Amino acid sequence: MRNAALTLGIIGGILGMIVGFFGYGYVAFIDYFGEVPDVARQVENPDLIRAVSIVSPVLALAGGAMARARALWAGILLLISTAGMYYAFGFGVFTMFPLALTGLAGILALAAGRPDEEVSHF
Repeated sequence: MRNAALTLGIIGGILGMIVGFFGYGYVAFIDYFGEVPDVARQVENPDLIRAVSIVSPVLALAGGAMARARALWAGILLLISTAGMYYAFGFGVFTMFPLALTGLAGILALAAGRPDEEVSHF
């Protein structure tokens, strides 16, 4: 399960980066060129889009990378990444695969059978 979480987390993070590039780019484009009536308007909270465009893919990549060594922390990071992408971008045609992959990777990392170490996770 840890290997699957690693693979799915990294792939989901890369796809999340693509969504993040376009989200951040759209916000920057509208800030620079202005709104086009009935075609392109600024989002309600551009700072949220900017922050999530950067932070969520990084959390997904970090969670995927640490899934074999620290499954609990990896699962938490992957699920936070999934929640951030869903909150900022919603569920749509371009976000369904990053959301599904990072969410599944987070669940698999948390469900990994053995504990990371003999001591408590926290």
